[in-house]
Amino acid sequence: PFIRREAVLSSRIEGTQADIADLYAYEARQLPLPGVETPPSEADLREVLNYVNALEYGLERLNTLPVSLRLIRELHERLLTGVRGERATPGEFRRSQNWIGPPGCTLKEAAFVPPPVPQMHEALDALERYLHRQDDPYPPLVRLALIHYQFEAIHPFIDGNGRIGRLLITLLLVQWELLPLPLLYLSAYFYRYRQDYYDLLRAVSERGAWEDWVLFFLRGVAEQAQDAIARARRLQDLREKWRSQLIRTRASALPLKLMEHLFVTPVLTVPQVQQWLEVSHPTAQRVVEKLVQEGILHPAGEASYRRAFRAVDILKTLSEEE
Repeated sequence: PFIRREAVLSSRIEGTQADIADLYAYEARQLPLPGVETPPSEADLREVLNYVNALEYGLERLNTLPVSLRLIRELHERLLTGVRGERATPGEFRRSQNWIGPPGCTLKEAAFVPPPVPQMHEALDALERYLHRQDDPYPPLVRLALIHYQFEAIHPFIDGNGRIGRLLITLLLVQWELLPLPLLYLSAYFYRYRQDYYDLLRAVSERGAWEDWVLFFLRGVAEQAQDAIARARRLQDLREKWRSQLIRTRASALPLKLMEHLFVTPVLTVPQVQQWLEVSHPTAQRVVEKLVQEGILHPAGEASYRRAFRAVDILKTLSEEE
């Protein structure tokens, strides 16, 4: 579930309007959820889901390929295929000059101009050498801050640079074996302080304010580490509470099995439960009704064959701000 939280928040920095409940409902083919006055567009949700797919692909790909320019291009292709940025040549580095600024601004009006294409390729080659360097004197988290700035400053794609740059943080934490599992994500911190995030990145380019940027980045690591611990504990407490509750009511193995699955997919339908548990539709219906009776699942909308059910407490734990 933490991967989806990261995908929602990293995409939100870029302007998408979706929350984690929307994403799970989209995956369950249950949008719009009842009671939601202005559901997010399918385009926004497709972008968020692409981020999930790119991150999951990257984590799996690390088994055979380290973080490199090749992997970065592969991630970009998965991030932008089939969404609004598809015209930005998914999986290919830019072949023309780009710039950063308000919508519609000219090159002269830009707040930041990345390097021209020839220098961009030189900078990317230097970045890749630094990624593979074994004898760097800086601690790994400081290196991460430097790498994130450098990638964003190079801005090698027409679109998707911010999301790829934030995605690389997670992959490098895993590749460098700083984390056994991908549980630490910085997008919530960057979103909370997004003006500082942009200003400090720009300050490095304009006046070499490395210390301010690195300290900001390290504070984010500390804050989000504590946040991840707190959320993981609350999810574990929920699991133990519900398990004890179901055992106390002498529930069969099937409600217990479905309860465990809620921590992977907290928005679901009875046909999906039927498939996951490999049972008949009436049996799946009874299992869902048991979890509704125990207050673990909550129905969304009117009764129908494909009505969605939500584990509201899980969604709240994942979405609420600390």
